Amino acid sequence: MRAGPGHVLAGRYRLTDRPEALRAAAVDEGTGESVLLRALELPALLTGGHDPEDGTPPQADRLVRRVGAVGSTAPAWHPRLLRGVGAFVDGELLWTVEERPAGVPLAELAAAGPLPPYRAAELAADLAGALRSLHEAGLSHGNLTAESVLVCEDGAAMLGGLLPGVAEEALAEDLGGPGGRRRYEVRATLVGPVAERWPLDGGPAGDCWALGVLLQRLLTGRSPYPEGGVPELVTAVRDGRREPSASCGPLAPLVERLLQPDPALRPTADEVRRELAVLLAGAPEPADGERAAREVVLRPAGPLVKSARGRGRSAAVPSAGRGAGTDGGKPPRIPPALLGPVLVGGVFMLLVLGVVAVVMFAG
Repeated sequence: MRAGPGHVLAGRYRLTDRPEALRAAAVDEGTGESVLLRALELPALLTGGHDPEDGTPPQADRLVRRVGAVGSTAPAWHPRLLRGVGAFVDGELLWTVEERPAGVPLAELAAAGPLPPYRAAELAADLAGALRSLHEAGLSHGNLTAESVLVCEDGAAMLGGLLPGVAEEALAEDLGGPGGRRRYEVRATLVGPVAERWPLDGGPAGDCWALGVLLQRLLTGRSPYPEGGVPELVTAVRDGRREPSASCGPLAPLVERLLQPDPALRPTADEVRRELAVLLAGAPEPADGERAAREVVLRPAGPLVKSARGRGRSAAVPSAGRGAGTDGGKPPRIPPALLGPVLVGGVFMLLVLGVVAVVMFAG
């Protein structure tokens, strides 16, 4: 796509930066909101031989309507869900539109190295809450990866990527059929060897499995399954061949249950959220390394305290015992209990010196 800042797509979305890797930042001129556009390349059989002036090709239009139907069903009220605005076709590209508040992609933070356990738990609790709202609405996400999560300026995680995931799955089904080898091949091309995208089962249980994969990735810096290629990855998932979760610290038992091959043995998103809330309620104050990690995501330095929402969040608070007129909380030079004897001794010494002076002058 050859476009730059100022270019308008679909008569509504004005680009604010030069697009790259089928992504573009824009402003919705209808609402003034910042949005993120993600593009999916449509094969020629869906768009070939069609005059753009005649509108969207029928098959591409069906994809747009399918994506839009999911977007309109998803709960728009949840504070941890990025709202999917819709989709449109421009040439040979299917674009999905999603709100984009200020923040940093989780993939960017994860690239810097493993996250401290309690920081990862905070993010996972946010994501579990977002998944629960989707599951209660009768939807599954299917695209829970570090790329689809945004860490906002207050340190909270917001789950996006719902509409791009729906578009990929719909395209794979249109081109490869509802199942079989052909659909697998198309999906492998669209999705690639990303472990979170290849659960043995779909639906809410598959989302929870993907959350377990993402948690272990954040805690260890790598996927629990090999990602050299899709065949190797899918075989390892099917055979249950993965790295142990023992290195996940206090989250190891939860990760182990989330990655159970039997979906009936995995906790639900709501159970994950409640378990993490209990873990965070007893979290120790962050060590220097963990505090530094939190500062990277724009969280103010300070001890771990309860937020108004009832979960552990770091906040800048004054140190106990400090106040105006104190010397940084240091103890006084003379303990209060010795002030009386010291004063009496000083008076006595002055009297002695006075007597000595009188004797010397009189002598």
